[in-house]
Amino acid sequence: MNETATIAGMGVGLPPSAVQDELWEGFFANHYAGGRRGLARRIFENAGVVTRQAAVSPLLEDVSAWSTERRMQRYQVEAVPLGKEAVGRALTDAGVSADEVGLFAVCSCTGYATPGLDIVLARDMGMSASVQRLFVGHMGCYAAIPGLGAVSDFVTSRGRPGVLLCTELTSLHLQPAGARADIQQIVSHALFSDAAAAVVLTPGAGHGGYAVRDVVAVTDSTTAGHMTWEVTDLGFRMGLSPLVPDVLAVHVRKLVEDLLAQHGLTVADVDGWAVHPGGPRILDVVQEHLRLPTGALSASREVLSAYGNCSSPTVLLVLDELRRRARPPRNVVMLAFGPGLTLYGALLQRTAT
Repeated sequence: MNETATIAGMGVGLPPSAVQDELWEGFFANHYAGGRRGLARRIFENAGVVTRQAAVSPLLEDVSAWSTERRMQRYQVEAVPLGKEAVGRALTDAGVSADEVGLFAVCSCTGYATPGLDIVLARDMGMSASVQRLFVGHMGCYAAIPGLGAVSDFVTSRGRPGVLLCTELTSLHLQPAGARADIQQIVSHALFSDAAAAVVLTPGAGHGGYAVRDVVAVTDSTTAGHMTWEVTDLGFRMGLSPLVPDVLAVHVRKLVEDLLAQHGLTVADVDGWAVHPGGPRILDVVQEHLRLPTGALSASREVLSAYGNCSSPTVLLVLDELRRRARPPRNVVMLAFGPGLTLYGALLQRTAT
């Protein structure tokens, strides 16, 4: 049995990009007419987002009145090529062929169909008929980390490569500007974006990749209503309480310190932080309570600015940004947050080149 699973390759698939200001002027300024327009404009301006991606851009198509059935049909059309691009790039980066993959795990909370992405992509990309598949749905923004843990466990126990794909099309869930167009909905529309990100894990220490050392979680079930994702007749509707950062403030330091202590490390030993950029305030709270220096979360802030909050792929986009730096970090802590209210963390360590 192998003791280590290493991230040997990563790949990203992105739909067309749009400028935040153009999204506001070209669509949302009219979507939020009347008394809500001024508030909505301030939220858009302060979201920390400059550009983001949309498989279904509101500048071209207004899907806010579409039925959930119609949105799910479009999900399959748009998600398959994005997922294929991300997985293909990750396999190439890792030097692994599709028919070598032992487990293919897919995370998504923005679309459902059977046969799903796991079946369609495994077939289209030439994975073996015996490949094992896992679909993780409705975990939201933190899904990449438990997905990474599941694939890592498979790789270490079976000695075969595994692939994790996170694909989200939040643009399909634009909500109507009706009576329920509250602040939470405006925040969601100002932040969320589309992306696909994939990682390939291989057994052993690898060379120049990131070994998955540990995955941990804590759920504060007393705050379960703070973050919701409801299936409605008009797509999926986000509930996002402004109290979410306050809950993170209570739990984040202990979770990180306990994770690091199990491996003889402290916060000071971490030189790479891949924190899910749920919004500027969430990043500020994490930085403050972990007492991180200025710039420690620069990769997360850059991803938020360039890509928005893409739900589950976002923390992988941050990791990809870190590993591409001229001096990639040695010890990386990944953090992501979502419904529950749940905090997930992972410790990654760069292997020798």
